[in-house]
Amino acid sequence: MNISLNNKMEGKEGVEALFLYATEAIIVANNKGEITRINPSAEKLFAYERDELLGKKIEVLVPKRFAKGHVDYREKYSQHPHARAMGAGMELFGLKKDGIEFPVEISLSPYIWNGERFVIAFLVDVTTRKQAEEKLKNYSIELERQVRNRTLILEEAIEELEKTKGDLHRALSKEKDLNELKSRFVSMASHEFRTPLTTMLSSLSLVSKYGEQNDKENQSKHINKIKASINNLTDILNDFLSVSRLEEGKIENILEELNLKEFINEVVMEMQVMATKGQKIIQNYSGDETTFLDKKLLKNVLFNLISNAIKFSPENGLVEINTQVSDFTVKISVKDNGIGISKEDQKHLFERFFRGYNATHIQGTGLGLSIVAKYAELMNGRIEYESKENKGSVFTINVPL
Repeated sequence: MNISLNNKMEGKEGVEALFLYATEAIIVANNKGEITRINPSAEKLFAYERDELLGKKIEVLVPKRFAKGHVDYREKYSQHPHARAMGAGMELFGLKKDGIEFPVEISLSPYIWNGERFVIAFLVDVTTRKQAEEKLKNYSIELERQVRNRTLILEEAIEELEKTKGDLHRALSKEKDLNELKSRFVSMASHEFRTPLTTMLSSLSLVSKYGEQNDKENQSKHINKIKASINNLTDILNDFLSVSRLEEGKIENILEELNLKEFINEVVMEMQVMATKGQKIIQNYSGDETTFLDKKLLKNVLFNLISNAIKFSPENGLVEINTQVSDFTVKISVKDNGIGISKEDQKHLFERFFRGYNATHIQGTGLGLSIVAKYAELMNGRIEYESKENKGSVFTINVPL
Protein backbone atom coordinates (compact mmCIF):
# COMPACT_ATOMS: atom_id res chain seq x y z
CA MET A 1 0.00 0.00 0.00
CA ASN A 2 2.68 2.52 1.05
CA ILE A 3 4.90 1.65 -1.91
CA SER A 4 1.98 2.13 -4.29
CA LEU A 5 1.06 5.47 -2.70
CA ASN A 6 4.67 6.70 -2.97
CA ASN A 7 4.81 5.71 -6.63
CA LYS A 8 1.61 7.66 -7.31
CA MET A 9 2.89 10.79 -5.57
CA GLU A 10 6.16 10.62 -7.49
CA GLY A 11 4.37 10.14 -10.80
CA LYS A 12 2.48 12.54 -13.04
CA GLU A 13 -0.69 12.42 -10.90
CA GLY A 14 1.24 13.32 -7.75
CA VAL A 15 2.99 16.26 -9.40
CA GLU A 16 -0.34 17.50 -10.77
CA ALA A 17 -1.93 17.24 -7.30
CA LEU A 18 0.91 19.21 -5.75
CA PHE A 19 0.45 21.91 -8.41
CA LEU A 20 -3.34 22.15 -8.05
CA TYR A 21 -3.63 21.93 -4.29
CA ALA A 22 -0.54 23.85 -3.18
CA THR A 23 -1.40 26.77 -0.90
CA GLU A 24 1.48 28.70 -2.48
CA ALA A 25 0.76 30.55 -5.75
CA ILE A 26 2.50 28.94 -8.76
CA ILE A 27 2.78 30.39 -12.29
CA VAL A 28 4.55 28.84 -15.28
CA ALA A 29 5.68 31.12 -18.16
CA ASN A 30 7.44 30.36 -21.44
CA ASN A 31 10.50 32.07 -22.86
CA LYS A 32 8.31 34.85 -24.32
CA GLY A 33 6.90 35.73 -20.92
CA GLU A 34 3.50 34.19 -21.70
CA ILE A 35 1.63 32.41 -18.94
CA THR A 36 1.20 28.74 -19.83
CA ARG A 37 -0.06 27.39 -16.51
CA ILE A 38 -1.35 28.90 -13.28
CA ASN A 39 -2.62 27.06 -10.21
CA PRO A 40 -5.83 27.90 -8.30
CA SER A 41 -3.91 29.57 -5.45
CA ALA A 42 -2.33 32.02 -7.90
CA GLU A 43 -5.69 32.77 -9.55
CA LYS A 44 -7.18 33.46 -6.12
CA LEU A 45 -4.18 35.62 -5.13
CA PHE A 46 -4.57 37.85 -8.20
CA ALA A 47 -8.42 37.64 -8.17
CA TYR A 48 -8.76 36.17 -11.70
CA GLU A 49 -11.22 33.53 -12.88
CA ARG A 50 -10.11 30.04 -13.86
CA ASP A 51 -7.78 29.99 -16.95
CA GLU A 52 -8.41 33.73 -17.52
CA LEU A 53 -4.67 34.46 -17.51
CA LEU A 54 -3.52 31.70 -19.86
CA GLY A 55 -1.64 33.06 -22.88
CA LYS A 56 -1.27 36.54 -21.41
CA LYS A 57 2.04 38.25 -20.73
CA ILE A 58 3.31 37.96 -17.20
CA GLU A 59 3.42 41.80 -17.06
CA VAL A 60 -0.38 41.83 -16.65
CA LEU A 61 0.32 40.88 -13.03
CA VAL A 62 2.88 43.67 -12.54
CA PRO A 63 1.98 47.30 -11.60
CA LYS A 64 2.17 49.53 -14.70
CA ARG A 65 4.99 51.67 -13.31
CA PHE A 66 7.17 48.54 -13.12
CA ALA A 67 5.99 46.86 -16.33
CA LYS A 68 8.71 48.16 -18.71
CA GLY A 69 11.46 47.47 -16.22
CA HIS A 70 10.06 43.98 -15.68
CA VAL A 71 10.21 43.27 -19.43
CA ASP A 72 13.89 44.29 -19.50
CA TYR A 73 14.60 42.16 -16.44
CA ARG A 74 12.73 39.17 -17.93
CA GLU A 75 14.66 39.36 -21.20
CA LYS A 76 18.00 39.53 -19.38
CA TYR A 77 16.92 36.64 -17.16
CA SER A 78 15.99 34.49 -20.17
CA GLN A 79 19.54 34.94 -21.52
CA HIS A 80 21.04 33.65 -18.27
CA PRO A 81 18.31 31.70 -16.44
CA HIS A 82 19.13 30.62 -12.89
CA ALA A 83 17.29 29.60 -9.75
CA ARG A 84 16.47 32.56 -7.50
CA ALA A 85 15.36 32.10 -3.89
CA MET A 86 12.52 33.93 -2.13
CA GLY A 87 13.26 37.54 -1.20
CA ALA A 88 16.67 37.90 -2.79
CA GLY A 89 16.82 41.47 -1.47
CA MET A 90 14.24 42.78 -3.96
CA GLU A 91 11.11 44.84 -3.30
CA LEU A 92 8.49 43.28 -5.60
CA PHE A 93 4.79 44.04 -6.10
CA GLY A 94 1.89 42.20 -7.71
CA LEU A 95 -1.24 43.67 -9.36
CA LYS A 96 -4.69 42.19 -8.80
CA LYS A 97 -7.36 42.22 -11.51
CA ASP A 98 -9.13 45.12 -9.76
CA GLY A 99 -5.95 47.24 -9.81
CA ILE A 100 -4.96 46.74 -6.17
CA GLU A 101 -1.20 46.41 -5.62
CA PHE A 102 0.36 44.22 -2.94
CA PRO A 103 3.91 43.24 -1.94
CA VAL A 104 5.11 39.77 -2.91
CA GLU A 105 8.16 37.56 -2.63
CA ILE A 106 8.97 35.44 -5.67
CA SER A 107 11.31 32.52 -6.27
CA LEU A 108 12.16 31.48 -9.83
CA SER A 109 13.16 28.06 -11.16
CA PRO A 110 13.98 27.68 -14.90
CA TYR A 111 13.58 24.33 -16.72
CA ILE A 112 13.48 22.94 -20.25
CA TRP A 113 10.64 20.79 -21.63
CA ASN A 114 10.65 19.36 -25.16
CA GLY A 115 13.38 21.79 -26.13
CA GLU A 116 11.46 24.88 -24.94
CA ARG A 117 12.46 26.97 -21.94
CA PHE A 118 10.02 27.69 -19.12
CA VAL A 119 10.19 29.40 -15.75
CA ILE A 120 8.23 28.35 -12.66
CA ALA A 121 7.47 31.23 -10.28
CA PHE A 122 6.42 30.61 -6.69
CA LEU A 123 4.72 33.68 -5.13
CA VAL A 124 3.87 34.62 -1.55
CA ASP A 125 1.75 37.62 -0.47
CA VAL A 126 3.80 39.38 2.24
CA THR A 127 1.33 42.20 2.95
CA THR A 128 0.81 41.22 6.59
CA ARG A 129 4.54 40.94 7.23
CA LYS A 130 5.28 44.27 5.54
CA GLN A 131 2.56 45.98 7.58
CA ALA A 132 4.03 44.52 10.77
CA GLU A 133 7.52 45.66 9.76
CA GLU A 134 6.25 49.16 8.96
CA LYS A 135 4.35 49.33 12.25
CA LEU A 136 7.44 48.22 14.14
CA LYS A 137 9.57 50.76 12.24
CA ASN A 138 7.12 53.58 13.01
CA TYR A 139 6.97 52.49 16.64
CA SER A 140 10.76 52.53 16.88
CA ILE A 141 10.88 56.01 15.32
CA GLU A 142 8.21 57.25 17.74
CA LEU A 143 10.04 55.65 20.65
CA GLU A 144 13.29 57.35 19.63
CA ARG A 145 11.42 60.66 19.36
CA GLN A 146 9.94 60.22 22.83
CA VAL A 147 13.34 59.33 24.28
CA ARG A 148 14.85 62.44 22.65
CA ASN A 149 12.03 64.58 24.03
CA ARG A 150 12.38 63.07 27.49
CA THR A 151 16.12 63.59 27.33
CA LEU A 152 15.53 67.23 26.41
CA ILE A 153 13.11 67.58 29.33
CA LEU A 154 15.71 65.99 31.58
CA GLU A 155 18.38 68.42 30.38
CA GLU A 156 16.04 71.38 30.90
CA ALA A 157 15.15 70.12 34.37
CA ILE A 158 18.81 69.70 35.27
CA GLU A 159 19.47 73.22 33.98
CA GLU A 160 16.57 74.45 36.11
CA LEU A 161 18.05 72.65 39.09
CA GLU A 162 21.39 74.32 38.41
CA LYS A 163 19.71 77.73 38.35
CA THR A 164 18.12 77.12 41.73
CA LYS A 165 21.23 75.63 43.28
CA GLY A 166 21.96 78.78 45.26
CA ASP A 167 18.44 78.99 46.67
CA LEU A 168 18.47 75.31 47.50
CA HIS A 169 21.77 75.78 49.33
CA ARG A 170 20.27 78.55 51.45
CA ALA A 171 17.25 76.36 52.24
CA LEU A 172 19.45 73.47 53.28
CA SER A 173 21.50 75.81 55.51
CA LYS A 174 18.50 75.94 57.84
CA GLU A 175 19.08 72.30 58.67
CA LYS A 176 21.39 71.39 61.57
CA ASP A 177 23.57 69.08 59.54
CA LEU A 178 24.05 70.82 56.16
CA ASN A 179 26.99 68.73 54.97
CA GLU A 180 25.17 65.47 55.56
CA LEU A 181 22.09 66.65 53.68
CA LYS A 182 24.18 67.87 50.72
CA SER A 183 26.03 64.56 50.59
CA ARG A 184 22.80 62.57 50.65
CA PHE A 185 21.22 64.75 47.96
CA VAL A 186 24.14 64.39 45.51
CA SER A 187 24.48 60.66 46.19
CA MET A 188 20.78 59.98 45.79
CA ALA A 189 20.37 62.16 42.66
CA SER A 190 23.38 60.54 41.01
CA HIS A 191 22.12 57.04 41.77
CA GLU A 192 18.47 57.67 40.90
CA PHE A 193 19.34 59.24 37.53
CA ARG A 194 21.99 56.70 36.61
CA THR A 195 19.88 53.58 37.15
CA PRO A 196 16.98 54.38 34.75
CA LEU A 197 19.33 55.94 32.18
CA THR A 198 21.50 52.81 32.18
CA THR A 199 18.38 50.66 31.82
CA MET A 200 17.17 52.79 28.90
CA LEU A 201 20.50 52.62 27.04
CA SER A 202 20.77 48.86 27.55
CA SER A 203 17.16 48.22 26.52
CA LEU A 204 17.43 50.47 23.42
CA SER A 205 20.37 48.38 22.23
CA LEU A 206 18.42 45.16 22.86
CA VAL A 207 15.29 46.56 21.15
CA SER A 208 17.35 47.06 17.99
CA LYS A 209 18.91 43.59 18.31
CA TYR A 210 15.59 41.81 18.82
CA GLY A 211 14.07 43.86 15.98
CA GLU A 212 16.66 42.40 13.60
CA GLN A 213 15.78 38.93 14.91
CA ASN A 214 12.03 39.68 14.64
CA ASP A 215 11.71 38.68 18.33
CA LYS A 216 8.65 40.78 19.17
CA GLU A 217 8.15 39.33 22.67
CA ASN A 218 11.59 40.35 23.94
CA GLN A 219 11.43 43.62 22.03
CA SER A 220 8.12 44.50 23.71
CA LYS A 221 9.57 43.58 27.12
CA HIS A 222 12.46 46.01 26.72
CA ILE A 223 10.21 48.75 25.32
CA ASN A 224 8.15 48.44 28.52
CA LYS A 225 11.38 48.71 30.55
CA ILE A 226 12.22 51.95 28.74
CA LYS A 227 8.74 53.32 29.42
CA ALA A 228 9.04 52.42 33.13
CA SER A 229 12.47 54.11 33.32
CA ILE A 230 11.10 57.26 31.67
CA ASN A 231 8.24 57.30 34.21
CA ASN A 232 10.77 56.91 37.04
CA LEU A 233 12.85 59.82 35.73
CA THR A 234 9.72 61.96 35.43
CA ASP A 235 8.74 61.17 39.03
CA ILE A 236 12.23 62.05 40.29
CA LEU A 237 12.31 65.32 38.38
CA ASN A 238 8.83 66.26 39.59
CA ASP A 239 9.95 65.70 43.19
CA PHE A 240 13.12 67.77 42.72
CA LEU A 241 11.26 70.61 41.01
CA SER A 242 8.52 70.59 43.65
CA VAL A 243 11.11 70.96 46.42
CA SER A 244 12.74 73.83 44.54
CA ARG A 245 9.48 75.71 43.98
CA LEU A 246 8.35 75.18 47.56
CA GLU A 247 11.59 76.63 48.91
CA GLU A 248 11.34 79.62 46.58
CA GLY A 249 7.76 80.27 47.67
CA LYS A 250 6.56 80.03 44.07
CA ILE A 251 3.61 77.75 44.85
CA GLU A 252 0.32 79.35 45.92
CA ASN A 253 -3.08 77.97 46.88
CA ILE A 254 -5.39 79.20 44.10
CA LEU A 255 -9.00 78.08 44.56
CA GLU A 256 -11.21 77.26 41.61
CA GLU A 257 -14.50 75.48 41.12
CA LEU A 258 -14.20 71.83 40.11
CA ASN A 259 -16.20 68.63 39.98
CA LEU A 260 -14.19 66.68 42.54
CA LYS A 261 -15.62 63.26 41.68
CA GLU A 262 -14.76 63.62 37.98
CA PHE A 263 -11.37 65.09 38.90
CA ILE A 264 -10.43 62.08 41.07
CA ASN A 265 -11.73 59.69 38.39
CA GLU A 266 -9.36 61.32 35.87
CA VAL A 267 -6.43 61.00 38.26
CA VAL A 268 -7.27 57.31 38.87
CA MET A 269 -7.35 56.65 35.11
CA GLU A 270 -3.93 58.29 34.69
CA MET A 271 -2.44 56.33 37.58
CA GLN A 272 -3.91 52.97 36.51
CA VAL A 273 -1.27 52.66 33.76
CA MET A 274 1.42 52.69 36.48
CA ALA A 275 -0.17 49.75 38.31
CA THR A 276 1.72 46.47 38.30
CA LYS A 277 0.30 43.10 37.33
CA GLY A 278 -3.18 42.57 38.71
CA GLN A 279 -3.26 45.77 40.76
CA LYS A 280 -6.56 47.67 40.85
CA ILE A 281 -7.40 51.23 41.87
CA ILE A 282 -10.97 51.83 43.03
CA GLN A 283 -12.76 54.97 44.19
CA ASN A 284 -15.58 55.49 46.71
CA TYR A 285 -17.19 58.93 46.83
CA SER A 286 -19.84 60.54 49.04
CA GLY A 287 -21.12 64.11 49.35
CA ASP A 288 -21.37 67.07 46.97
CA GLU A 289 -19.40 66.73 43.76
CA THR A 290 -18.71 70.44 43.20
CA THR A 291 -16.11 72.10 45.48
CA PHE A 292 -13.53 74.91 45.48
CA LEU A 293 -9.93 73.65 45.65
CA ASP A 294 -6.53 74.17 44.04
CA LYS A 295 -6.46 71.56 41.26
CA LYS A 296 -2.67 71.54 40.82
CA LEU A 297 -1.89 71.11 44.50
CA LEU A 298 -4.54 68.41 44.94
CA LYS A 299 -3.38 66.55 41.84
CA ASN A 300 0.22 66.51 43.11
CA VAL A 301 -0.93 65.22 46.50
CA LEU A 302 -3.00 62.44 44.93
CA PHE A 303 -0.27 61.49 42.45
CA ASN A 304 2.26 61.12 45.28
CA LEU A 305 -0.03 59.15 47.58
CA ILE A 306 -1.40 56.83 44.86
CA SER A 307 2.06 56.34 43.36
CA ASN A 308 3.38 55.27 46.78
CA ALA A 309 0.43 52.93 47.29
CA ILE A 310 1.17 51.28 43.92
CA LYS A 311 4.93 51.03 44.48
CA PHE A 312 4.69 49.57 47.98
CA SER A 313 1.84 47.14 47.22
CA PRO A 314 2.21 43.61 45.83
CA GLU A 315 0.93 42.32 42.51
CA ASN A 316 -2.84 41.82 42.48
CA GLY A 317 -3.07 44.35 45.33
CA LEU A 318 -5.90 46.82 45.82
CA VAL A 319 -5.52 50.59 46.14
CA GLU A 320 -8.66 52.20 47.54
CA ILE A 321 -9.46 55.93 47.37
CA ASN A 322 -12.24 57.13 49.65
CA THR A 323 -13.59 60.69 49.39
CA GLN A 324 -16.05 62.33 51.80
CA VAL A 325 -17.29 65.88 51.23
CA SER A 326 -19.16 67.62 54.05
CA ASP A 327 -20.28 71.24 54.47
CA PHE A 328 -16.89 72.27 55.84
CA THR A 329 -14.29 69.66 54.87
CA VAL A 330 -13.00 67.49 52.06
CA LYS A 331 -11.50 64.25 53.33
CA ILE A 332 -9.59 62.04 50.88
CA SER A 333 -7.85 58.83 51.98
CA VAL A 334 -5.61 56.49 49.98
CA LYS A 335 -5.45 52.95 51.36
CA ASP A 336 -3.21 50.07 50.34
CA ASN A 337 -2.40 46.56 51.59
CA GLY A 338 1.35 46.89 50.99
CA ILE A 339 4.49 46.56 53.09
CA GLY A 340 3.43 49.17 55.65
CA ILE A 341 5.68 51.34 57.84
CA SER A 342 7.35 50.30 61.07
CA LYS A 343 6.65 52.29 64.26
CA GLU A 344 10.30 53.35 64.40
CA ASP A 345 10.20 54.71 60.83
CA GLN A 346 6.90 56.54 61.35
CA LYS A 347 8.67 59.16 63.51
CA HIS A 348 10.68 60.28 60.45
CA LEU A 349 7.99 59.79 57.82
CA PHE A 350 7.73 63.41 56.60
CA GLU A 351 11.45 64.20 56.71
CA ARG A 352 13.21 64.89 53.43
CA PHE A 353 15.11 62.00 51.87
CA PHE A 354 13.86 59.57 54.48
CA ARG A 355 13.35 55.99 53.26
CA GLY A 356 11.94 53.27 55.47
CA TYR A 357 14.20 50.31 56.19
CA ASN A 358 11.84 48.00 54.27
CA ALA A 359 11.63 50.33 51.21
CA THR A 360 15.30 50.72 50.27
CA HIS A 361 14.94 48.20 47.40
CA ILE A 362 12.12 50.25 45.83
CA GLN A 363 13.06 53.20 43.64
CA GLY A 364 12.28 56.65 45.04
CA THR A 365 13.74 59.93 46.28
CA GLY A 366 12.39 60.05 49.82
CA LEU A 367 10.89 63.46 49.02
CA GLY A 368 7.30 62.56 48.18
CA LEU A 369 5.68 62.60 51.63
CA SER A 370 7.53 65.75 52.71
CA ILE A 371 6.14 67.45 49.57
CA VAL A 372 2.62 66.15 50.31
CA ALA A 373 2.83 67.58 53.84
CA LYS A 374 3.89 71.00 52.48
CA TYR A 375 1.10 71.00 49.90
CA ALA A 376 -1.44 70.10 52.59
CA GLU A 377 -0.17 73.08 54.59
CA LEU A 378 -0.57 75.40 51.61
CA MET A 379 -4.16 74.19 51.24
CA ASN A 380 -4.72 74.98 54.97
CA GLY A 381 -5.22 71.27 55.52
CA ARG A 382 -3.35 68.43 57.21
CA ILE A 383 -2.12 64.96 56.38
CA GLU A 384 -2.78 61.99 58.68
CA TYR A 385 -1.83 58.33 58.45
CA GLU A 386 -2.29 54.88 59.91
CA SER A 387 0.10 52.06 59.12
CA LYS A 388 1.08 48.59 60.26
CA GLU A 389 4.09 46.76 58.98
CA ASN A 390 3.18 44.08 56.39
CA LYS A 391 -0.49 45.10 56.69
CA GLY A 392 -0.64 48.31 54.64
CA SER A 393 -1.12 52.04 55.10
CA VAL A 394 -3.85 54.68 54.94
CA PHE A 395 -2.94 58.31 54.22
CA THR A 396 -5.69 60.89 54.65
CA ILE A 397 -5.71 64.55 53.67
CA ASN A 398 -8.25 66.88 55.30
CA VAL A 399 -8.85 70.21 53.59
CA PRO A 400 -11.28 72.85 54.88
CA LEU A 401 -13.73 74.30 52.37
